[in-house]
Amino acid sequence: MSLVQTLGAFVVALGALIVVHELGHYAAARLCGVKVLRFSIGFGRPIARWRRGADATEWAIAAVPLGGYVKMLDEREGPVAPHEAARAFNRQSVGRRFFIVAAGPACNFAFAIALYAALYMIGVPEARPVLAEPPSGTPAATAGLRAGATVRAIDGTPIATWQALRWRVLQAALARERLQLEVAAADGTISLHVLDLRDVRADELENDALDRLGLRLYRPPVAPVFGRIVAGGAAERAGLKPGDRVLAIDGEPVTTWDELVHAVRARPGGLLVLRIARDGSELDVRVSPESANDGGARIGRIGAAPRVPAEGVERLLVEVRYGPLESLARATAKTWDIALFSLAMLWRMLIGEASWKHLSGPVTIADYAGQSAQMGWVSYLTFLALVSISLGVLNLLPIPLLDGGHLMYYAVEIIKGSPVSERAMELGQRVGLALLLVLMAFAFYNDLNRLFSG
Repeated sequence: MSLVQTLGAFVVALGALIVVHELGHYAAARLCGVKVLRFSIGFGRPIARWRRGADATEWAIAAVPLGGYVKMLDEREGPVAPHEAARAFNRQSVGRRFFIVAAGPACNFAFAIALYAALYMIGVPEARPVLAEPPSGTPAATAGLRAGATVRAIDGTPIATWQALRWRVLQAALARERLQLEVAAADGTISLHVLDLRDVRADELENDALDRLGLRLYRPPVAPVFGRIVAGGAAERAGLKPGDRVLAIDGEPVTTWDELVHAVRARPGGLLVLRIARDGSELDVRVSPESANDGGARIGRIGAAPRVPAEGVERLLVEVRYGPLESLARATAKTWDIALFSLAMLWRMLIGEASWKHLSGPVTIADYAGQSAQMGWVSYLTFLALVSISLGVLNLLPIPLLDGGHLMYYAVEIIKGSPVSERAMELGQRVGLALLLVLMAFAFYNDLNRLFSG
């Protein structure tokens, strides 16, 4: 995907999530009768603005798109006419102020729930939890798992997809638990296996955690024939077409799709010469794999999928679809689980049990936005839901300058019966600014490290 397309996917994603967040504050303020002076997407100098509504609220799009804000009438920020004093934010009860501030993160969670529920109702194809042979010495191999086995349940809870398996194992690995897997062998035999994750180290949760645990998705041998070429990808730019069969890469014979994938992944930003069979003739095609981020490592991608026989697809894929109420319930549970998992990872980072390399900044987010958009609208909406949850969790952290910091002040006010002193708030603002700068520094460092060193 080109830089312009990646930036476009990033701007659309960030803009949508900021609008959702700030609309939460705006709607709650209006519901409480507070006058809203400005609704801004972005910071800094406005590049476009207009006024709407009975209060002539200024709606603005600013030059720096990394955030936004809702400015409300407040006596602490300027003079307020006597007849409008009752509509000032600072004049509201602590309960109303709490509600207005909490509405922003709440809308991010609600947005994620809506996206997941929509995907569940529409129905999305997902991989069945069929296992490949685990490498010796891994927890999966120790548990006795074998290639071709299908995981049916974990601790008695049915498992229908690889994504559900992945999520449950990640949660258990973080909590260092033992899991009981009910597995169906290729011949239909049912057996129970104990996957012991109590000795999993924090660094094993980085990059592809399931791969390190020995849990790998089974992939049947597929011929190196292109079935789909992603628009705008490296394969399309090189002139590759559906139906092309790869015979060799840089002179080395290729017989399976996996061999092609390994060669492409190993050469991000490099150059590969593919010997192609097309319409009865052979030709050489030069393709340069795009560099992409995969769990902190740089890999190559060309934007192509294999031609898979229909019977193979039916055996290895399942369509996940539910009714409206069940979709909503599952979406809510998934959003809750991801939010708790995010908080648990943050806590592990704070106490030194997980690496700060997990923090990502705008460069990595933009990279993922471009990759997910290239993979299709389902992947892009899933990406939006994940980032929306992350934004909600981040804003609820008890750090002054964030929504969570204000909620912390209001909680103290409720307990002590009076507002936090101006001096305490001023010190809190300084501490909050310092913490945010440190977090941003770590995030940007990780971004640059992934970008240049992989």
